[in-house]
Amino acid sequence: MNNSNYISIPINVIKSVSAGSIVYPPRGRFGPRIQSDIQIVMLYSGEMNVNIDGRSVHAAPGQVMMLMPGHEEMFTFSRTEDSWHRWIAIHAPMLESEVLEQLSSLPICLPISEEMNRLLDLILRIQQHTQAADPLLISLGLAALQLYPTESKLEMQKQEKHPAVYAALAWIANHYMDECTLKQMASHAGVSSEHLVRLFKQHEHTTPIQYVWRYRVDKAIGLLTNTGLSVSEISQRCGFKTSHHFARLVKKTTGCTASEIREQSWGGFLNL
Repeated sequence: MNNSNYISIPINVIKSVSAGSIVYPPRGRFGPRIQSDIQIVMLYSGEMNVNIDGRSVHAAPGQVMMLMPGHEEMFTFSRTEDSWHRWIAIHAPMLESEVLEQLSSLPICLPISEEMNRLLDLILRIQQHTQAADPLLISLGLAALQLYPTESKLEMQKQEKHPAVYAALAWIANHYMDECTLKQMASHAGVSSEHLVRLFKQHEHTTPIQYVWRYRVDKAIGLLTNTGLSVSEISQRCGFKTSHHFARLVKKTTGCTASEIREQSWGGFLNL
């Protein structure tokens, strides 16, 4: 597999970029179709199985999948619940075969990152006011295309950490909105509390509890910049004890108040 964290893609080979969001009901299906674009698909709920030229690929909620042009695809979704996914479609018909080969060598599924989510949010907003060939959309599509190999390498590095750290990080990602104690994290990771602290300092350069609070702040900032939820609702969703506690930690971590972060985000978008 290609381990490079950067693939050189000329911006002029990208002709259009679009994005979308759809919810399929239980037992939903789509296809077959021949994929015409490079498509980055993010699954948030339910289940997605894609048959690609006869090979089945499964995506779970929280995963992003890269689909390559020229392949026949058939999608089937969860039998029991709604399946919500969003996508970025990058139309680059003149992309060199060497670059396509490099992209095809990357893992087909990765965890969804906040950065990829934010790029998709921005594309969805901007495309409401412009055409798919707009230079700004082209630039954002290129950024998403170059982010995927970077995240592929980061995921490989993550997997090289001690298994207990990886287990604790996965547990935090699923439970950060609830009370998270060191004892709970250590129990899930299968090590003592003291050993988990040592492993986190070695691999994450922080303690497990400090990591949880930083993770909560990052999630909260994402909701501040991408939703219209109130500070009170965001603090509840992200595991803060009170709105005051949330505001204090955001200010301490970023140097800005929650209101300033929201104003900067929407002000920057309005000035695009």
